[in-house]
Amino acid sequence: MKIKQKIIAILAVLTVFTCKEKADKTIVQEKVVNEKISKRVIDSLITHPPKGMVWIPGGTFLQGAVPQDQMAMKHEKPQHPVTVDGFFMDITEVTNTEFSKFVEDTGYVTVAERPIDWEEMKKQLPEGTPKPHDSIMQPGSLMFKKTKSSVPNLYDFSQWWQWVIGVNWKHPSGPDSTIEGKENHPVVHISYEDARAYCKWAGRRLPTEAEWEFAARGDKTSTVYFWGDDRSKLTNQANSWEGEFPVYNTLEDGFERTAPVKSYPPNDFGLYDMAGNVWEFTSDWYNINYYNELASNNTTINNPKGADKAYNPNSPYLQEKIIKGGSFLCSDSYCASYRVSSRMGTSTDSSAEHIGFRTVVTPDMLMN
Repeated sequence: MKIKQKIIAILAVLTVFTCKEKADKTIVQEKVVNEKISKRVIDSLITHPPKGMVWIPGGTFLQGAVPQDQMAMKHEKPQHPVTVDGFFMDITEVTNTEFSKFVEDTGYVTVAERPIDWEEMKKQLPEGTPKPHDSIMQPGSLMFKKTKSSVPNLYDFSQWWQWVIGVNWKHPSGPDSTIEGKENHPVVHISYEDARAYCKWAGRRLPTEAEWEFAARGDKTSTVYFWGDDRSKLTNQANSWEGEFPVYNTLEDGFERTAPVKSYPPNDFGLYDMAGNVWEFTSDWYNINYYNELASNNTTINNPKGADKAYNPNSPYLQEKIIKGGSFLCSDSYCASYRVSSRMGTSTDSSAEHIGFRTVVTPDMLMN
């Protein structure tokens, strides 16, 4: 190769390396700039959170029942270390007013308002279950009813629940009732599907169980209740059942059914009704083996999303999601689910008078 050609070849190689070095440097600089911009945006979001929401800083905690909780159920154990990233959470449960705006904007029809599809329903029932009479197969939801006398078997919840035709979020206390005067109460008779639809419209999502529990605990990472370990404070802290369940309610806390949101003090993060009032949906499948599986890993789990599938031997045909927080029906004799670690499974395609939801959103969702 002639000298001139060699020089040209060397210069070409040097040019390639120089350009690559400049390109790499540019990429690094752009990454640094983007990270700084993202941090500024996130800092701004935290300082000015979405309306009706509060920032929940991430952290690590022990999920599950605390050692001193004498009422903890087996499925709340064992405790296991979990880390969650920061997120925004609704200060209150979604109210009738907020859900009304969603329905007005979209025309959405909730599950409790739709005709019942027997072909879908029988998939969740034992094979051979006969189809109920058409007079029963009509849209409705589950409503609580008091019993006339003491109930010796509190495992048979059919004694205080009844299917009422014509009951839905717009008619929460009976087919002839309305939400007039209850605009600031949590929306109820909402299924998991309905809650998801609202989230999609609002640009939000449901919290994971880990996120919900972390947020509910606030700074009280090792207590039974969000306010501490003192059960005697319950009346002033949450809307629950006081008296003999399900016979009579003393109304010591001021309400027999749902209460307006913000009727009780908030927790350390400024969240209301993280105990009592209505159960709240999470996005996790209810699987009784999940906590044991997490604990057996002997590692801290980052942002757990729950079990891959539902499993509840007591309801083998149902696809259940975890609900948290307890409701106005919880008492010491029945579930005491105003405890932070309390959890329960509920079918994804049904609704009831004591179940609602609240939403969360992460900074990346807001920036997209």
